Amino acid sequence: MTPVQLTAPPVPARWTRNAVAVPLAEVPRLASAPFRRAVLDLCGAGGRLSALLPLAAPGASHGFDLLAAVADDRRGEIALVRADLPASGRYPALSAELPEAQAFERELAEELGLRPEGHPWLKPLRGHVFGAGAPGHPFFRVEGEGIHEVAVGPVHAGIIEPGHFRFQVAGEEVLHLELHLGYQHRGAEALLLQGAPVRRQPVAEAIAGDTTIGHGLAHDLALEALAAMEPPLAAQVLRGVALELERLSNHVGDLGAISNDVGFLPGAAFYGRLRGEFLNLLMELSGNRFGRGLLVPGGVRFGLDAAAREDLLARLELATRDLRDTAAATFDAPSVLSRLEHTARLGTQAAEELGIVGPAARASGCARDVRRDHPAGVFRFAHLPIASAQAGDVLARVQVRRIEIRRSLRFVREQVRALRDGPLRRPLPPARLAHVAVALVEGWRGEIAHAVATDGGGQLAAYKVVDPSFHNWFGLALAMRGVPISDFPLTNKSFNLSYAGHDL
Repeated sequence: MTPVQLTAPPVPARWTRNAVAVPLAEVPRLASAPFRRAVLDLCGAGGRLSALLPLAAPGASHGFDLLAAVADDRRGEIALVRADLPASGRYPALSAELPEAQAFERELAEELGLRPEGHPWLKPLRGHVFGAGAPGHPFFRVEGEGIHEVAVGPVHAGIIEPGHFRFQVAGEEVLHLELHLGYQHRGAEALLLQGAPVRRQPVAEAIAGDTTIGHGLAHDLALEALAAMEPPLAAQVLRGVALELERLSNHVGDLGAISNDVGFLPGAAFYGRLRGEFLNLLMELSGNRFGRGLLVPGGVRFGLDAAAREDLLARLELATRDLRDTAAATFDAPSVLSRLEHTARLGTQAAEELGIVGPAARASGCARDVRRDHPAGVFRFAHLPIASAQAGDVLARVQVRRIEIRRSLRFVREQVRALRDGPLRRPLPPARLAHVAVALVEGWRGEIAHAVATDGGGQLAAYKVVDPSFHNWFGLALAMRGVPISDFPLTNKSFNLSYAGHDL
C-alpha cells in the first residue's frame, strides 16, 4: 500500500517580483490571526520581512489594512499578504516569534496607536517625551554590584548625526546597549505621499544623504512598476554604474574610518583621498558629488559621451592600483589585524533572526544580496558574485567591503566599456489604479525597500520606506554584548548605520 504523502496547505499570499506591480484586489486579505500565521509561515520557509505598512482600505474594520511584503531570496520573489485589523487596533504580535518584526511593530504602535499584543519590547522607536513630569524613555537597566551606566549622545564630537546610546557596563564589559534614535525624523514618507510629484525625487534622494542613488533608484523603480514601464537600456546601465560608484565611495570611506579608529593613520589618509576619487566620478556623471539630480522616473538626466567614458576608465585604473596598494599596507599589518579579528562578533543565527541585511549580514554568513536574489534593471543581465564571510566580527565586515570594492570596480569598468549611445529617458505614463509595487535595491548598506500603492483614482495612497539601518541597528546592539566599551567606536564604524535613514 502506497503511503499517503501529507503536504502543508499553501500559504495565502500573492507572489510578485521586484519592481513588478500587482492589483491590490489580488492580495489575500485575512483576519489578524491568520495574517500572523501566514507571515510567520512565509518567513519560516526562508522569507524575510522587507516591509510592513498601513494601507487605506474602504470598509476595513480599523480604517486601513496592514500589508506585509516578505522577500524570499531563494525564489527571487516577494510575497504580499494583508490583514483586516480589528476596530480595537489590537492584533497578535508578529515579534513574539519573529524578532525581525520588532521595529516595524514598535513604529506602528507609536505612529498609529496599534497594539501588537505579546510584543516583547513595545517602547517608542523614534519618539521623545519632554516636559516637567514626563516619564522619560523606558530604558532597560541592569542592576547589581559593580554595574554602571554610560550615556553617550545624542550630541557627539565631530560632524555626526545625533543618536543616543545607553550602555550597561560591568568594569569594561558591555552587558547591554540600548539605542534611542529619532532625532532626525523629518516626515519623509508623508512628503513622498502628499507632496507635489515634482518634489518626490529630491525627497527620496535626501532620505539618507550618503545613499542618494540607492533611495532615488528604489523610488523610481516603484513608480515605473506602477506605470508598467521600463527605462531605456542605456539609462539602466548608467543607473547601475552610479549605484556601484556610490558603493565604492562609501566602502572606501569606511575602510579609511576603520583605519583611523585603530590608529593606523596611513590607511586613514590614503583611503580618505581615494574616497574623493569616486565622489568626483559621481560628480562627472551627474554634476553632484553624491549623485543628486542624475535619476528621474523613466531614466536618467545625463549620459557619458565617448570622451567621458575614456576618462572615467582611465581614472578607475589609477584608483584600482592605489586601492590595491593601500589595502595591502593596511590590512596585512599585524597591528591592524589584531584589533579587528574577534572584535564584536554577530553570529549567523542572530543575524538571520534579526533580518540583518547588506555587508553586515554577509559578514555573518547570511548570503543575501538584492542584486543577485531580486535583480532589477541592468543587474538582470550583469551579475556580481556575492562577497561573504562567516566570522561576523569587525575583520569579516572589513573583508566583505574589500571584496565588494574589487567586484564593483570590475562591474563599472565592464558596463562603461559596453555602454552605447541611446535614449536616456522615457515619459512616465500614469500609474495604474489600485496597484501595489515593492522596489528593492541593494544599497551600499544593504537592502532598501520602497513599497508604494495607488488608490482607485491612480493617486499614491501608501508609501513605505525601509532603509537597511532600520534592520541593522539592533544587530549593532547585540554585537556589542561582551565587548569592551572602548571598542564601541570601531564596532559602530564597522556597521556604519544611518540615523537619518532609520528616522525618516
